[in-house]
Amino acid sequence: MHHWHCAIIFADSSLHAMAMVTTSPATLQPSSSSCKHASRGVARCCPAPPPPLLSWKRRSSGQQQVTTTRATAASSRGQPPIGVAGVAGGEEEGDSIRRLQNGSDVRGVALEGEKCRAVDLTPLAVEAIAESFGEWLREEELRLRGEEPQQQLRVSVGRDPRLSGPRLGAALFAGLASAGCSVFDMGLATTPACFMSTILPRFNYDASIMLTASHLPYTRNGLKFFTKRGGLTSGDVETICDRAAQKYVARRKMGLGDTPPPPPVVMRVDLMSAYAQHLRDIIKQRVAHPEHYDTPLRGFKVVVNAGNGCGGFFTRDVLEKLGADTTGSLHLDPDGRFPNHMPNPEDATAMSLTRGAVLAQGADLGVVFDTDVDRSGVVDAGGAAINGDRLIALMSAIVLGEHGGTMVVTDARASDGLTRFIESRGGRHCLYRVGYRNVIDKGVQLNDDGVETHLMMETTGHGALRENYFLDDGAYMVVKIIIEMVRMKLAGVEGGVGSLIADLEEPAESVLLRMDVLGEPKHAKQRATQAVEAFKKYIMEDKLSGWVLDDCGDCSVSEGCLEDSNDRPIDVDAYMYRAKLYDENERALGMVHLRQSVHNPNIALNMQSYVPGGCKSMAKDLHQRFLLASGLNEFVDISEVEKFIK
Repeated sequence: MHHWHCAIIFADSSLHAMAMVTTSPATLQPSSSSCKHASRGVARCCPAPPPPLLSWKRRSSGQQQVTTTRATAASSRGQPPIGVAGVAGGEEEGDSIRRLQNGSDVRGVALEGEKCRAVDLTPLAVEAIAESFGEWLREEELRLRGEEPQQQLRVSVGRDPRLSGPRLGAALFAGLASAGCSVFDMGLATTPACFMSTILPRFNYDASIMLTASHLPYTRNGLKFFTKRGGLTSGDVETICDRAAQKYVARRKMGLGDTPPPPPVVMRVDLMSAYAQHLRDIIKQRVAHPEHYDTPLRGFKVVVNAGNGCGGFFTRDVLEKLGADTTGSLHLDPDGRFPNHMPNPEDATAMSLTRGAVLAQGADLGVVFDTDVDRSGVVDAGGAAINGDRLIALMSAIVLGEHGGTMVVTDARASDGLTRFIESRGGRHCLYRVGYRNVIDKGVQLNDDGVETHLMMETTGHGALRENYFLDDGAYMVVKIIIEMVRMKLAGVEGGVGSLIADLEEPAESVLLRMDVLGEPKHAKQRATQAVEAFKKYIMEDKLSGWVLDDCGDCSVSEGCLEDSNDRPIDVDAYMYRAKLYDENERALGMVHLRQSVHNPNIALNMQSYVPGGCKSMAKDLHQRFLLASGLNEFVDISEVEKFIK
């Protein structure tokens, strides 16, 4: 069975009044790009790595020293490095907007309270970004239609319960209105529902924006953008932020500061009720219960942990209306302080509390949502947490039962055991760059190239299906699992959904460590990129004997970067490499995945060991022969690694 690992990278204050009008309130065309599946030794067309900001030279004492370029020398004197953050003044202010870009999203600090992080997602910044999005949207419509839109473009806006939401929402409305858009306020909503507002017939908006920072702390906030064609790409958001930076600088020069603009006319709509009905209809139609069609979940107990985010609607408006018993559900009421735990299916507290509730209630299933419900995880009837590779395996088993032989796209943090699981069920596995937008866009691309790809999932819980507009929707994922659970019960299959992944082989150990990039946050991305590139260089120059840049199968990654080989490769929003360590007998001990974080100024080190104790052995080897030997520790905080290896 061939591997199809299409490889990764190489490389509140007051809210000003606004006029509200209550009103009643609709196909995704994936982008086209050709994919040439690489084979071993074939040259690739991929983005060139960025120029290094630092280089390492060995001291006579045997230690490492850092040789600075003009950029870093200037930075060390407190001056903005040339080509990194502009020269000062207006350019520096503009860069504060550009740095809010977070891959295909915008994220920043919206409330005071974070150590060493100033508020940067201000109402003025949000207004400039929203206005720039409205202008970009009109230009896109002109490009696609060949003519100016005849009517005002209609944009919906949703938000999660963060304390900064109302104030930033007002600025968002104002920016969209300044760009000539009609604005529709959905209030508390989910990210997937925002996209569905461009699809559902009674709404059918031209675009949507969700105000959320997902699983990040309550002090953060951000923006996610959609058109009828799906989520925006990193390149799209970069264009919008660049335009917004120019607006922001101009307005600061005019002394506008964060003075609230005049309130626009905004129409309030109830989208979530229609979205919940859409999910209920899918369950009823696909289960087609022979005895009680309208209440197919009668007799089932399902516990939901919404983490005080936006997911409580799923309990009240989906499960209970279909007959489910949701006794024991947790943290359903929205609270922007997230007092119990962060809404996150990867959060250990969230999963532990849900497991306890499932066992206490004798529930058939537990569900954990993240803040904006574009991710989810589940707990089976026996209390086993199903997230990460387990969730991908469960969804793969379900989807492969419906679409035999389909490709499954995941990020490259997925384990070798997951690959074997997918292949054992007749599927094919494509490993790609970390980042939910990257994984989804690769699935769209493969389908455009005639490679049937029905499931795209990240190990964080983001999952999208071709049948659902390539939308990462945590609620839709749970809907698929619930449908399978009911079908199994009707067919007399014992064991519940957990039995579907009983043969999944998992690593002996799995560890995630993070290394903060020291210095000013504005230089963190460049320094993190440099550090990740140094890892590749050390292996290629044989300074790390035993380490091999990963080759995942027929899609060769001989350069170690799982990069695109497309004529038009997908934008690189973060750099990362995957490598395996072999002992003197050429036995693989484990795998590491080193990547620049998109969300924060740090470098993530994912380790998976095939043998007990292997993660600590790999970390010790990397610490001595790479982190210290390269001089990386001079601008990267490696204390978490050092604490782990003690």
